[in-house]
Amino acid sequence: MSSFFDDLMAGLNEAVAIERGELQGKKTIYEIQPVKKYDNIQIKQIRQSVGMTQVLFANYMGVSRKTVEAWEKGTNHPTGTACRLISMLENQTFETLPFIKIKEMA
Repeated sequence: MSSFFDDLMAGLNEAVAIERGELQGKKTIYEIQPVKKYDNIQIKQIRQSVGMTQVLFANYMGVSRKTVEAWEKGTNHPTGTACRLISMLENQTFETLPFIKIKEMA
């Protein structure tokens, strides 16, 4: 038989064993951390640390350049989803996002 079939059968046998109480099922619990708030200085430092201009950062965030300017001046503050995206930049995990394409430059 195929490897796919073998894997499928193993999974089904495991499910039956769990249902019968012969095996303990696995469970994953996700803990969502509170949304981190960023001040104007942190926003600018994070943007610069990843080498983004205000225009590129605005494109990443899905906002206008004027909005980024207001955040960096402290006139307005990002909330919710915007803060989550900023935290991805801060933690260097933004490259795994599906809308980020990396172009190698020579």
